[in-house]
Amino acid sequence: LMRTTMKEMRYTSKVFGPYRGRKKVTIFGSARTEPSEPIYRKCVEFSRLLAESGYMVITGGGGGIMQAGNEGAGVENSFAVNIRLPFEQETNPVMNGSERVITYKYFFNRKVAFLKEAHAVALFPGGFGTLDEAMEIMTLIQTGKNPPIPLVMIDEDDGDYWEHLFDFIRDTLLKKGLISGEDFSLFSITRDPAEAVAIIEEFYRVYHSMRFVGPLLVIRLNKGLDTGHLRILQDEFAEILAPGGHFRLTGPLPKEQDQPDLLGLPRIAFEFNNRSFGLLKAFIRRLNSF
Repeated sequence: LMRTTMKEMRYTSKVFGPYRGRKKVTIFGSARTEPSEPIYRKCVEFSRLLAESGYMVITGGGGGIMQAGNEGAGVENSFAVNIRLPFEQETNPVMNGSERVITYKYFFNRKVAFLKEAHAVALFPGGFGTLDEAMEIMTLIQTGKNPPIPLVMIDEDDGDYWEHLFDFIRDTLLKKGLISGEDFSLFSITRDPAEAVAIIEEFYRVYHSMRFVGPLLVIRLNKGLDTGHLRILQDEFAEILAPGGHFRLTGPLPKEQDQPDLLGLPRIAFEFNNRSFGLLKAFIRRLNSF
């Protein structure tokens, strides 16, 4: 198991390595969706818009929504991270023969690739596998095991697939105190492919990336902020600070020298309470409004 795992992960790094400079969106959805269905065409349109905006897409490499994602973006802007199954999962004709196809033996390696390489995740209606991915991604972001990224749920024009999930989360999980209200910041629901792309692009308008350096959460920015912005953040988001913590503008910290390509970015740093990850995503949205 360990030998196969290491082999698969090394090959994953080799395939994705030349494309580290491009943002990528992982797309999940049913393998059973037919090309004649409106939601298939909607996924094609979504992926086409992503590619036009400079993004690449990552799918599971099979049929249905996976094929639609690769079709819309084109093989030149696509990855397929496939899995060996006794049914359903031959590589789709868009990606068949591409050098950006990876076939895994183990689901957990495949799951790592889906998220490790993704700057956003898009979910279309699907079965158990799609819901598994949706819940896992929300859990990983909610618990801080994955950095905050856009999670966009896309439905048919008259669809209620994701609305039913939202209702369950609100009326059962929230009502019973099993989640917090801030967890609704973890995802967005839309029926419009263009709006879905806009949500993803807006997330990275000011926010670039983040990392922990000792007790500080350092957020790297695409443009600088000023002291007026800091006062607003202190007033609106003091709840995400650890006791005695505060927001400050900073350059790269000494321990960040291991990422030389990011040293020129401005930063905001603060003592995070390591708990409010739903609010942290709302904090990033507020950054992007400046």
